[in-house]
Amino acid sequence: MSIQVGDTIPSVTLKRLTDNGMQEVTTDELFKGKKVVLFSVPGAFTPTCSAKHLPGFVQQADALKAKGVDSIICLAVNDPFVMRAWGEKGGVGDKVVMLPDGNATFTAALGLTMDGSAHGLGTRGQRFALVAEDGKVTHVAVEAPGKFEVSSAEAVLEQV
Repeated sequence: MSIQVGDTIPSVTLKRLTDNGMQEVTTDELFKGKKVVLFSVPGAFTPTCSAKHLPGFVQQADALKAKGVDSIICLAVNDPFVMRAWGEKGGVGDKVVMLPDGNATFTAALGLTMDGSAHGLGTRGQRFALVAEDGKVTHVAVEAPGKFEVSSAEAVLEQV
């Protein structure tokens, strides 16, 4: 069952690459006491993700923050090196936290994995967006397969 409005963000420890090397980060640290927008993409450097999804959140970061959003997180079932490179290529700067979920641990805990084996991708995350306040989900929007509508930055901006 996938995460729903009113649920608590699962407590998971992930690894991400920072300027200080590989660091552990917990979802508790990322969500506690904050209003957070998290969006998930099936994969870094993939067409819709690179052309629309990530750039939309970079472009709308100031508008989201003006509505009280403390942090914008991009989640993908990719390794920390790929997520860092994709963030650099996408010019995210400090506008979006690039959160790798290399083993799909967090994505599975959210109940939002998908089987991308038919495309050579293995287990990946579905395309979705959610809003959480102090670790409680206030909005969830999961895309239908092949769609990009309800999880866009513009759609999320209307929900915060």
